[in-house]
Amino acid sequence: GGVGFTQYATAAYTDNILDDFTYYGLNYVKDRYGYDFSVPSPDVTIRPTQDIVNDIAIEVSLYAMEQYEQFPTMMEDHFGGSQRAAVIAAACGLSTSIPTGNSNAGLNAWYLSMIIHKDAWSRLGFFGYDLQDQCGSANSLSMEPDRGAMGELRGPNYPNYAMN
Repeated sequence: GGVGFTQYATAAYTDNILDDFTYYGLNYVKDRYGYDFSVPSPDVTIRPTQDIVNDIAIEVSLYAMEQYEQFPTMMEDHFGGSQRAAVIAAACGLSTSIPTGNSNAGLNAWYLSMIIHKDAWSRLGFFGYDLQDQCGSANSLSMEPDRGAMGELRGPNYPNYAMN
């Protein structure tokens, strides 16, 4: 089991919603920390502290949840909490990993987003499927980050669809 299909299908039909959430996060980072995502460079990345991860993930999660509440048809389009949770978490992960240049910071933002989402809306999935709250880096990554190697953006349970 895993969230493979959720991730596989979400990219195809989220229109520009994931883009909007991500650009909001990147513009927030630009305004707050001065990192210009349109001119990426390893020399100007932001140091990935827990405070930075918390700040970006909280801001992007709250913005995204407010958008879902403001536009009910968007909430209906992303059926079930698992789709919304995945889109919000992906935006948090992107908005954090791009300016920090650190995949583990992005994964931690992803997981924090799931916790914020669950805390705010009481659950992530529908019909009792709350799998996303178990998708933290401690549960969905291989042992590579523990050995100091680069984290995998897809966990071991992610099915290998014909996307490569």
